[in-house]
Amino acid sequence: MATRHLNSLSPFTTLSKQPLFPFPTSLNLFSRFPLSSPKFSTFSASVSASSMASEAKRVLVPIANGTEPMEAVITIDVLRRAGAEVTVASVEKGLQVDACHSVKIVADALINDCSQTVFDLISLPGGMPGASTLKDSATLKSMVEKQAADGRLHAAICAAPAVALGSWGLLKGLKATCYPSFMEQLSSSATAVESRVQQDGTVVTSRGPGTAMEYSVTLVEQLYGKEKAEGVAGPLIMRSNHEGEYLIRELNSMQWTFNDCPQILVPIADGSEEMEAVIIIDVLRRAKAKVVVASVGEKLEILASRNVKLVADMHLDEAAQSSYDLIVLPGGLGGAQAFAASEKLVEMLKKQRESNKPYGAICASPALVFEPHGLLKGKKATAFPAMCNKLSDPSEIENRVVVDGNLITSRGPGTSIEFALAIVEKFFGRQKAIELAKVMLFVNP
Repeated sequence: MATRHLNSLSPFTTLSKQPLFPFPTSLNLFSRFPLSSPKFSTFSASVSASSMASEAKRVLVPIANGTEPMEAVITIDVLRRAGAEVTVASVEKGLQVDACHSVKIVADALINDCSQTVFDLISLPGGMPGASTLKDSATLKSMVEKQAADGRLHAAICAAPAVALGSWGLLKGLKATCYPSFMEQLSSSATAVESRVQQDGTVVTSRGPGTAMEYSVTLVEQLYGKEKAEGVAGPLIMRSNHEGEYLIRELNSMQWTFNDCPQILVPIADGSEEMEAVIIIDVLRRAKAKVVVASVGEKLEILASRNVKLVADMHLDEAAQSSYDLIVLPGGLGGAQAFAASEKLVEMLKKQRESNKPYGAICASPALVFEPHGLLKGKKATAFPAMCNKLSDPSEIENRVVVDGNLITSRGPGTSIEFALAIVEKFFGRQKAIELAKVMLFVNP
């Protein structure tokens, strides 16, 4: 038995002395740092008490070809968990956009159809060339400029603070942050700071995919207040410390092998957890694995658990004609139930296990798919906390990621990046996983 460590490099130094998330330490979300820690950026509450009421807030998340899918989907998912009415708007000619890493997302509306709506928040994801396309949208520019002029909340992450908000002149005199390679550009239009999330007045900015969940919870707090943010953050199972090690529990270590590059199957279905699915797909494609996204339903387009519309590469029947070095399931209650009911998928998983080839699942899927079909027999696993009572062996459930030979399991949305990085490590080695963790800013460079 072993506990594997992925180490970050030198810690990131922020420029202020107040915590980004002033949550009670009893939540165990940020217990690694005291609330007076200088590791977090200044978080000045600027939204009036009336705006923290519990009524639904209207949020716009524009997307484009080349948008970073993690940043878009995590923001949409988390804000919808808080009860916000989130409109996903395409700035392209059609509703479907081809995000980075060949992730296909279907928007709810076109940006021109949203131009007369008043939003409580407009949040711009990053990714290139997505951020540039957002910047070039005259409709979006006009909407965000009016948002700023009216004193309403607006936000951006990754490249978008520098490429869009900065170029529009909306960051003058404000502290802001962005993806490291855009910091020089940002410094010409704002006071650039190296915070994971930075809030100044009615503007919130953040650094990249690995900070997207923190960013999104910050937006919840600005819209609804601290209590709502705590309630949303808890079930996410977020990681508190991005400056030290994160741990992978490994038992019965074995080498995961492949020929030219790993062939990985990621099934999705109506009700799949969109954060988990997109993070797994995104990270593994960053590592240059060949990832096939297969729909378990009748249509290629699926409606995920928080109503994000994703489009698979092919149907499961077509995907089943190939063999895979790994089959890995996202969670989500409805999605896991669909997986468990799919005879074809269960047959593929059983053959994978019998061939001693890797298979894995996160969140509800270990308990609802693997356990009832005997795929955890003789294995140690973890799952979403509310589902762990369905596991016959609960001895490892407190671990965020558990690898037992050819099986890998994990807990939920907030452990998805660690889960995906653990897969990268098993196929490509620890150094590759650390490099990706730093590029995504999951660990501070």
